Amino acid sequence: MDFLSKTSIYDIAQDASQVASHHDTDNARFLRPVVTIEKVPDKLLLNAFSFLKHKELGRVAQVCRKWRLLAYDSRLWQSVSLRPEFSGLHVNHIETLMALISLRFGVTLKYIELPSELIQAPVLHELSNKCPNLRNMTLDFSNAMQLHDFNDLNAFPCNLRSLCICLSEVIFLEGFMRRIYSCLSSLEVMHLIGTFELSTESDEDSYEVINISKIKAHTPNLKIVNFYGIGFIDDSHIELLTSNCIHLETLALNFCLRVRGSSFKTLIQRCKKLKSLLLQHTGVEDAHMQSVPWETSMVNELDLTSTELSAECLENVLTRMPGFTYLGLGHCEFFSDKVLEKLMEKGKFNRLQALDVSHTHALSENTLYQFLQLHGPNLRGLMLAGKPKLTENFWLNVIPFLKKMQVCGLGTANGWFLKMSSRVHVDQIVEAFAQHCPKLLRVEIQWDPDTIRYSDKSNKFIDHLRLRCPHLKSFTLSDGEYYEMVKSNFERADRLKVVRTTTNYSTSIVCLLANYSDLLFN
Repeated sequence: MDFLSKTSIYDIAQDASQVASHHDTDNARFLRPVVTIEKVPDKLLLNAFSFLKHKELGRVAQVCRKWRLLAYDSRLWQSVSLRPEFSGLHVNHIETLMALISLRFGVTLKYIELPSELIQAPVLHELSNKCPNLRNMTLDFSNAMQLHDFNDLNAFPCNLRSLCICLSEVIFLEGFMRRIYSCLSSLEVMHLIGTFELSTESDEDSYEVINISKIKAHTPNLKIVNFYGIGFIDDSHIELLTSNCIHLETLALNFCLRVRGSSFKTLIQRCKKLKSLLLQHTGVEDAHMQSVPWETSMVNELDLTSTELSAECLENVLTRMPGFTYLGLGHCEFFSDKVLEKLMEKGKFNRLQALDVSHTHALSENTLYQFLQLHGPNLRGLMLAGKPKLTENFWLNVIPFLKKMQVCGLGTANGWFLKMSSRVHVDQIVEAFAQHCPKLLRVEIQWDPDTIRYSDKSNKFIDHLRLRCPHLKSFTLSDGEYYEMVKSNFERADRLKVVRTTTNYSTSIVCLLANYSDLLFN
């Protein structure tokens, strides 16, 4: 009895000890500190907030006092847009902006965009005094109805590297510009953006709203100049620019219709460092282009898209240039097999990285195949859209040559003037890109839903493209069932912004220009 009692007591004590031990373990597990968002270090939160847009930072600042302090940290406000139409912030009162400059932007501000209503003397004074590291500025006068009074403007940021001015059709800026000319000597990049996309008036009604002659006199260090869609710009303005800007490396005159090319001879003779000349949709003429001593130039990036130069002129000009790394000839109807073969013979494509020959109907399938077979391995960008004879067989044969391809455009949008004779099996093309182009960044397939065909296994090929091309940023397709299927595939993998439609997005090789980042505006 005594033995049984002692044994039972021992067992009971042992069981109790085990229960207590389990209980302590449960308590320890329960009392273990839980990591919450409040415990995340400020440095990590600041890094996370850096991926948010400024509008989103405003909402984040309403969460708590700590987040408000972090969201308004000046390091997150180094680049600021105050133009709502370009996804920028909307500031109602100038007093509010003055407070932002002083308290939030300060010495960390490097880039700012201002709409016309905020371009006032007090604001520019404050930027000059409080933001010594401001290097890039956009002044948008495009929607201005009248200019503010700048008689009191005595200070302007004087360390700018890049200045972009969006011009108005009718507002003359000389009253403003004469107050800032002396502060422009540090400029290396200048954008003057015209109203080509908005204008409905004839060329005769274009007013010279800014004085190019005075600008060039105060900007001797310019390296990159972009005149975009300015109705009054002609060859006389180009000659004025070349007389003082001898360090010019890139000149973009896209959509300046009055440029004929008579100034290019002087341009090449004076600007020995010029490497990039962009002339999309200009009025360049054969005689002027052929009179230029291109063989003495250093131009290796040339864009003649949508110009009307003859086949003889194209052969004369292109064969005299030292060679190309970038060549844009889209919509040049006279760029033919003969010209392409001549350029290949002379070795002008030995360093070629990007080529646009979209909608050049004089080029045959056979000549293009021979070209891509020889130079395709070095290409990083290729636009061959708008060529109905280039269907899946052509692309399945040439894609294996394009090992370094980053940007590619293919296919032909259907229309009343252009009917495809057969349907294109898109799955095989997608699979070819997945197998042979691991560096792909952007691809656009223009064939519409009536032209492409696909199978029940299409998702498998889309998976291959998504997994084997991890850097793909843009996959543009014509709106339809196939687009919806590709979009849902990428969205399931949390890649929400990759798939786009040709309705609101267009792929281009301009991102492969040497000075692309400096040519960006808006």
